[in-house]
Amino acid sequence: MRCRVGTALDVPRIVSSREDIVPTVAYAEVPTPVGDFHVAVTEQGLVATGWRAFDGPAGLAEVHDPDRTAPVVAELNRFFDGTLREFAVPIDWRLTAGSRRKVLQALHRVPYGRVVTYGELAELSGTRVPPRGIGSIMGANPIPIVVPCHRVLAASGLGGFSGGVGVETKRWLLTHEGYLQPTLLDL
Repeated sequence: MRCRVGTALDVPRIVSSREDIVPTVAYAEVPTPVGDFHVAVTEQGLVATGWRAFDGPAGLAEVHDPDRTAPVVAELNRFFDGTLREFAVPIDWRLTAGSRRKVLQALHRVPYGRVVTYGELAELSGTRVPPRGIGSIMGANPIPIVVPCHRVLAASGLGGFSGGVGVETKRWLLTHEGYLQPTLLDL
């Protein structure tokens, strides 16, 4: 059960009664202690994050808009320097629907420095998704770190993680948040 970022954004075209409006996306890259981190922001909010640059999104026109990405970049910088514990940037949930959206929204409420198991997240979400299904949803999480799939553990240990360099990135994030104690290698 892993947390990773998809590389293709598939956001439906929005049709207005006045005219067709094609949603746009702006990108930015943030250097972090766990590798370069990419963000994608639509007019509605943060739509995707990850350790790999995004492919050309279906249905979205790319725009150069540093003002749009600046709040996300600032919050990520504050998270990594240890001064931010709760993200306030708006989330564009259009890449998710149904039970998957409910699970990710419940995960978004898990606070800094706390963890849940796959089974506990299933309960928090109010869905009937079994723990193994929760793991699959974590593996397709389009917004890691901000929607903190690193805070979801297996009942028997850390569980998987496919962001950054895998479970070592998860370990680093949980240590950064104070859930895990640093090892001699971290000092």
